[in-house]
Amino acid sequence: MNISILTVFPELYEAFISSSIIARSVEKGLVSFNLVRFSDLVPPKVRIDSPTCGHGAGMLLKPDVIEKALAVCQEKWGNGTVIFFSPQGIKLNQRILKQFAQKHCFNTVAEPATDNAINTINSTDQQTTKPHIILVCARYEGIDTRVEHAYADYMISVGDYVLMGGDIPAQLFLEGLLRLIPGVVGKQESVEDDSFSGPLLDYPEYTHPIEWHGEKIPDIVTSGNHGAVTTWRTEQACKKTVLQRFDWFRQQQPEKKYLTCAKKFIPNHYVAIMHTQIVLKGGTIGQSSVASLDIHDVARTARTYDVENFFIVCPLRDQQQIIGTFLEFWYSDKGQEYNKGRSDAVQRIQPVNELTEVLAFIEEKEGKKPLIITTSARHYDQIPTIDYYSQSEVWQQERPVLLIFGTGQGLAPEVLEQSDYLLLPVQGMCDYNHLSVRSAVSIILDRWLGLQPKLNKLKPAK
Repeated sequence: MNISILTVFPELYEAFISSSIIARSVEKGLVSFNLVRFSDLVPPKVRIDSPTCGHGAGMLLKPDVIEKALAVCQEKWGNGTVIFFSPQGIKLNQRILKQFAQKHCFNTVAEPATDNAINTINSTDQQTTKPHIILVCARYEGIDTRVEHAYADYMISVGDYVLMGGDIPAQLFLEGLLRLIPGVVGKQESVEDDSFSGPLLDYPEYTHPIEWHGEKIPDIVTSGNHGAVTTWRTEQACKKTVLQRFDWFRQQQPEKKYLTCAKKFIPNHYVAIMHTQIVLKGGTIGQSSVASLDIHDVARTARTYDVENFFIVCPLRDQQQIIGTFLEFWYSDKGQEYNKGRSDAVQRIQPVNELTEVLAFIEEKEGKKPLIITTSARHYDQIPTIDYYSQSEVWQQERPVLLIFGTGQGLAPEVLEQSDYLLLPVQGMCDYNHLSVRSAVSIILDRWLGLQPKLNKLKPAK
């Protein structure tokens, strides 16, 4: 594979290319590098950058300089896939790297080894075997948008932050890409089992000495029982992934075996819908009636996201009788025959009079007090606010989780003040915000516990 790098500072790459695994891959003829300095393509004392047009500070690389650099590069080393680095590009991850390698790097003829790891713009003309990858590294404020439109095959971002130029992103991209090329890394299985190659992070790894700073290697690792070690590693990888990067796990369409394993490390969740201690129209604190549609829909939602119990908190006697009649039917043989799936969901309903009964039920069942998460459109300084990416913070405490929802105009302050956490409210992109409680439960449980597959496709810039 031939790699050309167009940059303001070629010297940034000399040690990078001449060291360690990358240097050895050059010696093996697996990869060769060409460095093109933008300033070599303009007359002496002529600037390669120009002020950005319109209001604002910053300098941009001139379009004609980049155009010339690409033309010279392709004339000397052949046409190639052109990559620009920008925060506006597709965000780089392991799957994007694999897709790029499969599309542009595999099944290729190895380059002949050279005496020098680096070809410069002044080297002898040499048409090389494809693939040819051309990395365009901006500096200053960036690159004229028209150049990206004209030449970029791919726009890649290495994260949601801003750097001084594209050289470090280019090196990050190369570090990730080259280790996927057969022969670059010594043991291919070490590449195949990398974190982010599948739904799991790496399992914990150890080397000698057996005990270091008072911490011993787990006995299972040194037991010699390969089957047991493999099982332990899978469980540890699941635990680490769920508790540290649930956002990654939920995107990867994990197999059933990983879902089963991962659930061991997610604390049990409970849902309570309050028909008492709620705010009514006019701001008074009171009670609300129970809607059968809410019971049906929330029960099915709770079952879908494997919530342990769905509590209906209502002290009104007539409402309790309505709930009892409802449950009696669905618990019966007739109810199960009518709709087994609905009957299965309803089994998780627990009608209670007060919130204190909910807390006592969970503590008795779990042996621990639950962490209470509530939602409110109002802000409370004394309650820590979390978002829908805060699972690690909550789950690492290894306590059951109770999500409390209010009917009417929302939960009374006396309930909110018991919260351990306050979730950000569900919002659309307008001022209207009048979701039914069953809709709010569905949205929040999906955001908090649901799988959300992401295809992670490599997308061309054009």
